[in-house]
Amino acid sequence: MLHRLHLYWETLRHLRPVQFHGRLRFRLARPRPDLRPAPPRRVLIPEGWAPPACRRPSQTGPDRFCFLNETHTLAECGWDDPTIGKLWRYNLHYFDDLNAEGAGERRSWHEQAIARWIAENPPGRGTGWEPYPTSLRIVNWIKWVLAGNALSPDGFHSLAVQTRWLTRRLEYHLLGNHLFANAKALVFAGVFFAGPEADSWLAQGLSILAREIPEQILPDGGQFELSPMYHALALEDMLDLVNLLRSAGSAIPAGWREVTDWPERIAAMRGWLAAMCHPDGEIAFFNDAAIGIAPSPAELERYAARLNLEALPAPGTGATWLRDSGYIRLATGPVVALLDVARIGPDYLPGHAHADTLSFEMSLAGQRMLVNAGTSEYGGGPERLRQRGTAAHNTVSIGMENSSEVWSGFRVARRARPQGLTLSGDGATISCGHDGYERLPGRPRHLRTWQADSDRLIVTDRIEGGRHDARARFHLHPDVTVSEGADPGTGLLARGPDAALRWRVLTGSHRIVPSSWHPEFGITRSSRCLEVELRNGESMVEFSWSRR
Repeated sequence: MLHRLHLYWETLRHLRPVQFHGRLRFRLARPRPDLRPAPPRRVLIPEGWAPPACRRPSQTGPDRFCFLNETHTLAECGWDDPTIGKLWRYNLHYFDDLNAEGAGERRSWHEQAIARWIAENPPGRGTGWEPYPTSLRIVNWIKWVLAGNALSPDGFHSLAVQTRWLTRRLEYHLLGNHLFANAKALVFAGVFFAGPEADSWLAQGLSILAREIPEQILPDGGQFELSPMYHALALEDMLDLVNLLRSAGSAIPAGWREVTDWPERIAAMRGWLAAMCHPDGEIAFFNDAAIGIAPSPAELERYAARLNLEALPAPGTGATWLRDSGYIRLATGPVVALLDVARIGPDYLPGHAHADTLSFEMSLAGQRMLVNAGTSEYGGGPERLRQRGTAAHNTVSIGMENSSEVWSGFRVARRARPQGLTLSGDGATISCGHDGYERLPGRPRHLRTWQADSDRLIVTDRIEGGRHDARARFHLHPDVTVSEGADPGTGLLARGPDAALRWRVLTGSHRIVPSSWHPEFGITRSSRCLEVELRNGESMVEFSWSRR
């Protein structure tokens, strides 16, 4: 009980006052749905709307849906079966498929699904009326209409009822990407409809965005929750908003100037995402991150091109330091390494954080070689906790402890904070420490140095303070084969004919152990891990490759 109380204290003390009274208000308030007729449609500039970013199709039949690599039918589970995971049910209510790849071929399915949703989800009841799925559904229905589809009179009325409901259920208790999604939906509805009520939705949404965009989009372009996946979702949001407002014309209040810097912010966000991708074109796995949730980085770039946003140069060689978010991209020869020297995220919003401080990922010749575990599920189960834990990442753990005290599904108590970051030799040598283990006897600190040149990367780890069982882990992509050499502490990591890393443990003792990789929700792939036990508080591992 004392330990539980401690976790709650260390978690709750970072929250903002609005999160406390917002949660109280959210739980106690019981608004009634407002069923008045919908406002009239606003006349928009038809040529102003560009086709948005597309996801993979998720509706595979008239009532069959595949989300998170899991398929169910409405006949089987309806709209709100409690035996189905909540994240899957959330996705069911988003209606992402309305704007997915090949959506036009499924128009009749979409019309049926919308009509069925209206008939089977009474206003204000069930998962589908929670603020986050309501926000995403409002936007998706409007985007579907702007793409040239026809919404029934019942659909227009439902859109208005959903928006009115949302205005009374804004997620100030959560803030972050949830509140951003609420505001985006209000802006979409405020532009889509006309009249005083719609103008009030638009003004409220724009007011929230005016506060949230400068906080959530860091100066280096990173989204402040420091997850490449949620960053890609935020970039899609910003592109959608620019797309909509180009169609809005006089709907934007006179004198409202905050939108003028959105293209510049989007350019920084696009550059950040490019820097945080591997050469295979997909995101790195820091904090909650998985492929297949957000549109791909390439699809987001195509969307930006359709909006006539200027093309950006590819990330350069050497070290690219994303100073405000705290990541470093290191490109040398055929190798790209992505280093996490970042805090875990906003103090008041660490729900998508992993205990991954000072972890890194590495690609060779365009192939991922060293990978963090990824994310295959949410919820409060043991596998969710394991994937958030330090041992699932390419960094050092002490005993069974995590560098940040991740617990439950989305909570963090005491947090690791990076300290003493230095870049020298034009970024060829990068050193950083963190204080996440100082709660342990002897107040140990983890210090890591990456030293790179044209044909090798040396990773040195030290634990200063006390004597501890500490291990550095290097998780391998499932397609990497690992072999040990004739000399002790040496071997080869190979992935196809062009990607081969020689490894050598210069300090410490090693073993090869089973591991797993989770590139998407619902997917687990068996892999291997090079685990190195620190000797006298230190380990040193060299990865080398052939020059090109």
